[in-house]
Amino acid sequence: MPAPSPAPDPARERIVRPADALAALIAGNRRFVSGRPEHGHEVSAAAAASGGQLPHAVVLGCIDSRVPLEAIFDQTFGSICVIRSGGHVMDRAVLGSVGFAVSALKVPLVMVLGHVRCGAVDATVKALRTGDRPDGDVGYLIDEITPAVQAVGLDDPEVVAKAMRAHVTRTVRRMRDVTGVPGAIAEGRVAVAGAVYDLDTGWVDLLS
Repeated sequence: MPAPSPAPDPARERIVRPADALAALIAGNRRFVSGRPEHGHEVSAAAAASGGQLPHAVVLGCIDSRVPLEAIFDQTFGSICVIRSGGHVMDRAVLGSVGFAVSALKVPLVMVLGHVRCGAVDATVKALRTGDRPDGDVGYLIDEITPAVQAVGLDDPEVVAKAMRAHVTRTVRRMRDVTGVPGAIAEGRVAVAGAVYDLDTGWVDLLS
């Protein structure tokens, strides 16, 4: 019979400061870009983390298949909570998931990660230019990204790139209002960061 999974050890060393959590992600991204990742997502790593979890970040990203969050930050099992939606658009499930990660799992970092050439942002720009809004649930994505596009302006030749960054910034602001997050920020236990992933180079660029 296989040995039972070890019980989670609350005393196990973990990253607790928001700055340390952010540094861990950025260091992992550097390893990823340099071709020297530490975590290969092997089954042994999965088994080692199965007894409990002490993640140091929750990352909200896009569903784009070219942006696998654990890989680009070179993080192993149990290290980050991942939430993905088209264009990192929020709904109540996303907000509740972030709130759970902060309140129950005590993550010190919430990151919103956009990426260049985002199809959801491009689709929003095209819908606004043509007046042809998709029906149903896809239309919800368009509606949620529209304010960022409007803030940039459809006449801007770089509207897709700029609107994507504006959408990340708007999402970061909304994350700071998730239940339980404002108090944690005030106490210095949680930070919220926005960033953009470059599909061509692999680099993650933090937004100020």
